Amino acid sequence: FERFIQADIADTRAFQGAGLGLSISKAYVEMLGGKIWLQSEENIGSVFYFTIPFYSVAEERKEAVIEIPAVRGISPGANLKILIVEDDETSEMLISYTVNPFARDVVKVRTGGASIEACRKNPDIDLVIMDIKMPGMDGLEATRQIRKFNKNVIIIAQTAYGLLGDKEKAIEAGCSDYISKPVDLGELRGLIRKYFNK
Repeated sequence: FERFIQADIADTRAFQGAGLGLSISKAYVEMLGGKIWLQSEENIGSVFYFTIPFYSVAEERKEAVIEIPAVRGISPGANLKILIVEDDETSEMLISYTVNPFARDVVKVRTGGASIEACRKNPDIDLVIMDIKMPGMDGLEATRQIRKFNKNVIIIAQTAYGLLGDKEKAIEAGCSDYISKPVDLGELRGLIRKYFNK
């Protein structure tokens, strides 16, 4: 379940991805209040299990809330207009939970092209959280296009491919900062504080 770790196997065809799948899955399950584990036997295979809390309709309704402590210098309702550019629904939901205490408005889009249009229509956006790997136009190209007409908006790149050189590519494209997936909620709050704790 560690980031960037893959099995030590001889079949080179099996080496695909960046070794992040299980760490992302673990982060999601734990944020939902659950646990994840596996049973594995060499040359046989692996079985993965997870549990998350379930409340039936008959039970007293209890809303699942991810508690996000207030950031020093930014109180809930800090009046930011935030654009989330994310093609994965679960990631979008977790980022929304994180930024809501600081937002007067949250705009959500799923593609690079839609992010450009959103920034054109909403010149008062303070912060863009930009997924880099998206189908069609990626986040780097979307950032370059946004920078042609908006030099001041803070753009934080986020990607599951947190490999060497990615941060430099993001900054070169015009991003203000960079965070890797699975997104560390405390780290994201720290970046918000860094740019908006004036």
